[in-house]
Amino acid sequence: MASDWKKILESKQVQLTEFCQHYRVLKMELFGSATGDNFDEEKSDLDFLVQFTPMSPVEYANCFFGLREALNKLFNRSIDLVEINSIRNPYFLQSIEKSRVILYAA
Repeated sequence: MASDWKKILESKQVQLTEFCQHYRVLKMELFGSATGDNFDEEKSDLDFLVQFTPMSPVEYANCFFGLREALNKLFNRSIDLVEINSIRNPYFLQSIEKSRVILYAA
């Protein structure tokens, strides 16, 4: 993980844990450029992989979009939020596997 982002994520671990508990997240991981050396401080977004607890579609929508907005505000940058169970493309899943870093697990 890019060392600057590792420090930033560690400094925000309390907020991330609170978000995960509030928005019913079972597991949250970071993937993509922020976990490696290709992260561009000016342009790169943050890519999060999440798994939610079982819930109704309305609750899911509220939790998904609420979490994405909370992460946008916390990091002050664009956030890509991907639900692990929604990934159907095996090549995309394989590319994620190479860079996954666990941030929270209930």
